[in-house]
Amino acid sequence: MVGSVHVNGSVHGGNGTATEERLDELRRLLGKSEGDLLKIVSVGAGAWGSVFAALLQDAYGHFRDKVQIRIWRRPGRTVDRSTAEHLFEVINSREDVLRRLIRRCAYLKYVEARLGDRTLYADEILKDGFCLNMIETPLCPLKVVTNLQEAVWDADIVVNGVPSTETREVFDEISKYWKERISVPVIISLAKGIEASLDPIPRIITPTQMISSATGVPTENILYLGGPNIASEIYNKEYANARICGSNKWRKPLAKFLRQPHFIVWDNSDLVTHEVMGGLKNVYAIGAGMVAALTNESATSKSVYFSHCTSEMIFITHLLTEQPEKLAGPLLADTYVTLLKGRNAWYGQMLAKGELSPDMGDSIKGKGMIQGVSAVGAFFELLSQPSLSVQHPEENKLVALAELCPILKRLYRILIKRELPARDILQALRDETMNDPRERIEMAQSHAFYRPSLLGKP
Repeated sequence: MVGSVHVNGSVHGGNGTATEERLDELRRLLGKSEGDLLKIVSVGAGAWGSVFAALLQDAYGHFRDKVQIRIWRRPGRTVDRSTAEHLFEVINSREDVLRRLIRRCAYLKYVEARLGDRTLYADEILKDGFCLNMIETPLCPLKVVTNLQEAVWDADIVVNGVPSTETREVFDEISKYWKERISVPVIISLAKGIEASLDPIPRIITPTQMISSATGVPTENILYLGGPNIASEIYNKEYANARICGSNKWRKPLAKFLRQPHFIVWDNSDLVTHEVMGGLKNVYAIGAGMVAALTNESATSKSVYFSHCTSEMIFITHLLTEQPEKLAGPLLADTYVTLLKGRNAWYGQMLAKGELSPDMGDSIKGKGMIQGVSAVGAFFELLSQPSLSVQHPEENKLVALAELCPILKRLYRILIKRELPARDILQALRDETMNDPRERIEMAQSHAFYRPSLLGKP
C-alpha cells in the first residue's frame, strides 16, 4: 500500500492507482469528459460538513486536473479573542500545523489575533484548515467560497452540511441559481433532524424531502449519509463506518467513492427511515446528558434511562417501518456514540449543570446547532395528534401516542415549553406509575402500529 503525505501531516490511505480509478469511475458516471472538472462543494462548514470536505480533499484533491473540492460558508462570522487564544495554543502544539502555516505565510495573523491586534474570520481560518466548531482538530487547507451562487451553480455533487433547521432556507436560495441548469446535480445530505407537518395529515418532513421540494431535484438524485461517528475522530483516522442511503443508481458508486481504509461506507435503499432515525437519537441523547450530569455519572441511573429511552425509540420505529428490527442495530449504534461524545448529550449536561439554559437558543458557540432540540418538538407534536391515538393497554381508552412516551413528553416540557427545570428529567425515571419498558415494546409489536402516512407514503 503506497501513501502520500500532505502538508498537514495526513496520509492518503490505500493505493494511489485505486483511488484514481474510483475517481475516474464516478466521473464517467456523471458524464465528465477529459479536461472537464468534477466539481464537488460542501454547503455548510459545521464540524461534519468541514470534515467531510477535508476527507475528500485529502483523498482526491491532488488530482487537480480531474476534480475540484470546495466548501461554502457564510461570510462575516468573527472569531472572538478567547477562541483566537485557544487556536494559537493548538497551532503551537502541533509542529506539522505550525510549519504549514509558516510555509504559507499565514502564521503571523494568528499571533496578532492572540494579542488582540487583529480580528480573524471563520471563513479565513477555514482556508487554513480550522473549523470554528472544532478548533482542536486541525484539518487540511480547504478551498473556501463565501458566495453561495458561485459555489453551487455548476456543482456536480452538492453535500448538504447545514443543520436540518437551516436546510430549507439554504436550498430555497440555491434553487434560484439552478433555474437555467441543464444537468441534474447529485446531493448528499448529512443533516440529522426533522420537521413536523400537521396539516392536512400529520407527517414527518426530512432534510432530503426539504431539498427536493425546494430545488425540484428528483429524489433519485438525493441521498443521505449517516452513521455512528464523531467528526473529529473520523478525521484523526479512528476506524468508523457509515451508510449512504438512496437510489441504487447513485448509492453504490458513491459508497465506493467515499470509502477509505479507516472510513467504511455501506449502502442501503431505505433513505427516509434512516434519516428519521438519525434525528430520533438526538432527542434522547439530550436527556441522557441531563441524567449523567444530575446523577454524577451514575452507571445505574444511566442504564435505567437507556432502558426507557430505547423502548421509546423502538416504539416509535414501529410506527415508521414495517420491519423495525432491521433498524435496531444502526439506531442503537448511532445512539450509543451520541451518548458517549455527541454534542446533544453535551448540551443536556450543560443544561443540567446550569451552564446553559433553553432560553439561550439551540445554536451554541463552539458546538454549532443542537439539532435534537427542534427534533423534540417535531416528534412530540406529531405523536400528540388525535388522528394517531391508540387504545391504552390498561385504561381501555384512546390516548395520544405521546402519552406513552414519558421521556419524550418530559423533554418537550423542559426544552420547548420551558415550564420544567432540567432536573425534572429524573422524575420520568422515578415515576411509580411508569410501566415496564418491555410492555411498551410488546404493545408496539402486538398492534397494527405501522403508519406509512407519517413518512408521506400511501
